[in-house]
Amino acid sequence: MKPLIITVLMMNCFAVTAQQKAISRKELLKTALDQKVKSTEIQEITMAAGQGAPEHLHPCPVLGIINSGEAVFQIEGKEKVVLHEGDAFYEPKNVKILHFDNASAEKPLVFTAIYLKEGNEENIKFIK
Repeated sequence: MKPLIITVLMMNCFAVTAQQKAISRKELLKTALDQKVKSTEIQEITMAAGQGAPEHLHPCPVLGIINSGEAVFQIEGKEKVVLHEGDAFYEPKNVKILHFDNASAEKPLVFTAIYLKEGNEENIKFIK
């Protein structure tokens, strides 16, 4: 009976090890939030080739990830960067976003935005 128990335990150990090897994690973004989050809204947003967003701000923090395409991204006071497929981004609450533009003149930009809400604030306010 003991050899059977040892065999079963060893098989369980191998199964757990195999499962751990099948899962990998890649940190995309780490940021601190200065608010309580009571609700979230998640949207998939598609921007046409060459389309840019007007200057805007968000009354709540926004986390996001680029699903496909590339975005030109700039927060007021920061350098302009290009976000590629798989990149994560953070747009702070009530800070002007100067650029969130599709970097491609040929392909759409698709991204997921996660709005972290304290109450019933709007998702976006356009400045221009």
